[in-house]
Amino acid sequence: MRLATWNVNSLKVRLPRVEAWLAEIQPDILCMQETKLSDDAFPALTFNALGYETAHNGQGQWNGVAILSKVGLANVVTSFGDGEEPDVESRFIQADCGGINISSIYVPNGRALDDEHYQYKLRWLNRLLRHLELTADSAGNVVVMGDFNIAPEDRDVYDPAKFEGATHTSPPERAMLAALAAWGLEDLFRRFHDEGQIYSWWDYRAGDFHQGRGLRIDLVMASRAVADRAVWTVIDRNARKGQSPSDHAPVIIDLED
Repeated sequence: MRLATWNVNSLKVRLPRVEAWLAEIQPDILCMQETKLSDDAFPALTFNALGYETAHNGQGQWNGVAILSKVGLANVVTSFGDGEEPDVESRFIQADCGGINISSIYVPNGRALDDEHYQYKLRWLNRLLRHLELTADSAGNVVVMGDFNIAPEDRDVYDPAKFEGATHTSPPERAMLAALAAWGLEDLFRRFHDEGQIYSWWDYRAGDFHQGRGLRIDLVMASRAVADRAVWTVIDRNARKGQSPSDHAPVIIDLED
């Protein structure tokens, strides 16, 4: 089974690229973030024609998350099961696909450490953890993947000094990743790659992609039952090249049956 996650940064703009990528890579499950579409505008029929069932949680020109699956899609959830008011932003969707509880997430950016959006980010991550504690079994088949907007370690940042006192690398954010790991989720990329300077996001400005100035913020985190089935992973840098790419590259994970 092949899983993938990709922040497409506007599905309306990127749909032809996504279609071509799906035809080439053939993932069984794809999680997308930043679709920037309402549910009514989501191109479900296009993906159906490619063999995918779909679920989408969108709000128009901002945010938006989706799951595409060739191995079944059931029990769709679009809000946290913590009993609190639903998030006003479309950043979470969950479904059962091929015997795995799959979540596609788009964690808030945070903007700056003194910005309310940073506090929203930390609250959002706490709600995600609480949702897992209340609704999922860490001993089962669980995958949470998407744009976490957090670089787990300094080796995931092109120049850690430039991010001191900034979001994406702050201790409270990284502590939330550690809490998810303590609950039972593993960063699958690090099971296969120990080296640094491998990134999934590059700013559009100043030629950052070609200069190697990036961050690894797109993660596939999986429970032990899934992680032990993993045989290969890659960040598909080719999808970041060419005309009108997203600023993110897809992350691909292969699982043995």
